[in-house]
Amino acid sequence: MDVRLYCFAHAGAGVSGFGRWPRRCGPGVEVVPVLLPGRDSRRHETRPTGRRALLDALFDDIAAAASDGPYVFYGHSLGGMVAHTLTRALLDAGLPGPRLLAVGACPAPHTVRPPAASDDDISDEQLLRFVGDVGSAPGGTLAEPDSVWHRAVLPVLRDDLRLARSLRAAALDAPGRLPVPVLAVGGSHDPVVTPQALDAWRQWTDGTFVRRTVPGDHFFVRGPELPRLVGRACRVAARIDAAAAPTPLGAP
Repeated sequence: MDVRLYCFAHAGAGVSGFGRWPRRCGPGVEVVPVLLPGRDSRRHETRPTGRRALLDALFDDIAAAASDGPYVFYGHSLGGMVAHTLTRALLDAGLPGPRLLAVGACPAPHTVRPPAASDDDISDEQLLRFVGDVGSAPGGTLAEPDSVWHRAVLPVLRDDLRLARSLRAAALDAPGRLPVPVLAVGGSHDPVVTPQALDAWRQWTDGTFVRRTVPGDHFFVRGPELPRLVGRACRVAARIDAAAAPTPLGAP
């Protein structure tokens, strides 16, 4: 049976970054990109900015499939916190958790400074500083304040950063180790997420913890190395799952 790999994208993104993953992950892995409300084909839905709204949007579909064979979560940047939040919620509901929680370019929850009360509203200037820091600021006419990029991307990015803040705050309000192995992946030239911030995920699991580095900046999700790495990890998780399964009655 294939391992289902649920993938969650970074802030401001849809699921196009996972378009080549089915081929790159290799055999035995069914890639399932998860589109959050408020973008692409779900653009008419309200974007979640808090934990409860996120779970209302995603939990039921994934919970329905949680008992149907092994699955793995991969989340990139914001997506890492989405994957962590869903893992906690599924386990709290008594459902089988993922065989592996993989996060990329995502600092552990306790390594990011909580925003002050005065930081509740995120200005355009803060958003542009953020996209500049991670190397995704537009150039040319798209950089103009009234450009299509500003009108289309900044509102999504603003809500996604609010969601990230909410998910980190919720994780800190109910800290605890997950009985799930964690793979934390960083980019060799990521300007914002340090190896130390990734190593800190060790404090959030009672299972095996592994950190790996792949070539690239903050958006190494688009390169070939990450899906190959995650695909191998999925196959390892499947083998461990099969070895731990009880032997059917009457089997030799």
